[in-house]
Amino acid sequence: MITLTNINKTFKIAKRQAGFGRAVKALFSREYTLIRALNDVSFSIADGEMVGYIGPNGAGKSTTIKIMCGILTPDRGECVIDGRTPWRNRVAHVREIGVVFGQRSQLWWDVPIIDSFELIRDIYKTDAKTYQNSLDELTALLDLSELLKTPARSLSLGQRMRCEIAASLIHNPKILFLDEPTIGLDAVSKIAVRQFIKKLNAERGTTVILTTHDMQDIEALTRRILLIGKGRILLDGSLDELKKRSTERKTLVVEYIGNAPVLCEGMTPCETREGRVVITLDPVILSVSDAITRLAAQVSLTDVSVLDVSAEEMVAGLYKEYEI
Repeated sequence: MITLTNINKTFKIAKRQAGFGRAVKALFSREYTLIRALNDVSFSIADGEMVGYIGPNGAGKSTTIKIMCGILTPDRGECVIDGRTPWRNRVAHVREIGVVFGQRSQLWWDVPIIDSFELIRDIYKTDAKTYQNSLDELTALLDLSELLKTPARSLSLGQRMRCEIAASLIHNPKILFLDEPTIGLDAVSKIAVRQFIKKLNAERGTTVILTTHDMQDIEALTRRILLIGKGRILLDGSLDELKKRSTERKTLVVEYIGNAPVLCEGMTPCETREGRVVITLDPVILSVSDAITRLAAQVSLTDVSVLDVSAEEMVAGLYKEYEI
């Protein structure tokens, strides 16, 4: 169980203007700006849950993750994970967590991947049987057999990210923190990583906290979303609930033969070209069936698709609603 209660974190940032003279002056007299990264952040995550932690850049996502990992100490507030306070019980805490930062590596650059894994095994003091079982399982699930003898510097980004995820799980942690785990990956690698994370959660019951800007990752992996903005938790709910909250709009993709149809009230064109129009429909003013009937009366319809709001549109709408 993860519980955060009124967590606050402020950073003190030094400021100076450009120029050599001002740089010399700053050696003796500095100006500082206080940036409040987290403001009374509170939430709970149950064992075995997969949660998407989303928000724009600078919202406080990575700061929260670092506090839960024990890397940062908050100014005030309480964080309890399986009975431990991360920054006070770091040695015991890190044995139970795995962390993947998409833009930072825990693999040694010039040595084969298997050497990095063995060093991580020694750091965590993982017994030989647990290590071998984890290595065999991760090698099979993430298709690492051809990569283990290769130095990290020789791997593609997708291959390296698969190895990063495996490295974070060698010691069989109960909680996995994923910060942009699919950043820069191609479509095949993304699908492979998502399938692995789902299988890990289903078979091991691993708790997963995912931060990402890729809403396809959120849709594929999580049922619950925490939205943070300006250091505050703004929303906590399922993706479907947030879609209903953000908008009830529908999108019609209409392909037709003939002259372009005339749109009526409740229809807003978002894309128009010969033989095709994409319409945003307000169902409060006009139902989907009525809209199709009116279009069919004007042109010969060859195809009609009805789409709900996408996850990206939903999140963009929430950012706009909360002015973040």
